[in-house]
Amino acid sequence: MAAKTIYLASPYGFSEQWKRLLLPEFIQALEALGLEVWEPFSRNGQVDLAEPGWAYRVAQRDVQDVRDADALFAIVNGTPPDEGVMVELGVAIALGKPIFLFRDDFRRCTDSEHYPLNLMLFAGLPEQDWQAHVHESLASIGDPSKALARWARNDGSLSTAAVS
Repeated sequence: MAAKTIYLASPYGFSEQWKRLLLPEFIQALEALGLEVWEPFSRNGQVDLAEPGWAYRVAQRDVQDVRDADALFAIVNGTPPDEGVMVELGVAIALGKPIFLFRDDFRRCTDSEHYPLNLMLFAGLPEQDWQAHVHESLASIGDPSKALARWARNDGSLSTAAVS
């Protein structure tokens, strides 16, 4: 059986420092769960910025990868989180993909006392137990009680929000 694929939506590929130091830690944590990680900066690494239309082609490939991946893991640090990550997250929510969020940023970025981020980001998570889909540390990515680890090992049903 082929490994499940997870699209890693992240702003960390824009900075050489973040790409070298932070991104590999997330990839390794997700791979440790037996997942095949689709990281868009490496998948689109052969982009010629001097070629007209490069940005459109990159965006189309990223959207196609979100469509084709089994799930999406979004790093949602920042106030607000990265716009591209938010678009990728919105596409995944609209497609009904399993969604997992990571935020270790202590700053508040919310319009609700209930959620740590804008309430629309939670449209793709279950109403009950949404916290199981949110990670606040790298170590929690491998936590067997969290929704991501359960999904990775096909352990029971994973409730996701139905977007109508």
